[in-house]
Amino acid sequence: MSTTTIREQSDQIKAASARQLPGEVVDVFERDAAHLVEQGIPADAVKAGDQVEPFTLEDATGTPVSLDDLVAAGPAVIVFYRGGWCPYCNVALRTYQRELLPELGAFGARLVAISPQTPDGSLSTVEKAELDFTVLSDPGSRVAGRFGIVFEQADEVLAAQRKLGLDLAAVNAEGSVKLPRPTVLIVDQDRTVRFVDIQPDFTVRTEVADILTALATTRG
Repeated sequence: MSTTTIREQSDQIKAASARQLPGEVVDVFERDAAHLVEQGIPADAVKAGDQVEPFTLEDATGTPVSLDDLVAAGPAVIVFYRGGWCPYCNVALRTYQRELLPELGAFGARLVAISPQTPDGSLSTVEKAELDFTVLSDPGSRVAGRFGIVFEQADEVLAAQRKLGLDLAAVNAEGSVKLPRPTVLIVDQDRTVRFVDIQPDFTVRTEVADILTALATTRG
């Protein structure tokens, strides 16, 4: 197992971005990150002990997958990510594929990642990152909205992204520019939330060790 944490990998991305991206773009992203951190976790965001309402979303092939499907055999580890265009998301998803997925059998758990991008975008993410777990499309971030983790990108951030060749409205289903805060949930077979980790800082992700510890606690 790799000894490089997601945090260490993300720090490397941040350092490379600071060197390689236009200074004005870096400034916009840094202001945006600071603003989101200042906002913190919304008061109405999902909490451990909450009951999750049923939902059904399409996977990367357009096949409907329900929450009941996800928790049919055991708990579901649900990862909300921004999209395949996000380098911090890709680092996390690849790390989960490499280090988390092989450990889930011991808990009877299933891993699923959800973003607002289209099913085609999800398929691209699956193929590029060689993911063997379910990836779902959440049009308009409606399911993420139920969990209270959604925010809307500021105009200056959208403009900075377009300078880099990313049109968020084009890659997201329904042309939405809403995004989920990076979040990991563990939901049990009763659809009860057993673990929540919401990251206001979009460069930070939940570490594999923390998810495994939470699964062990849930099983206990």
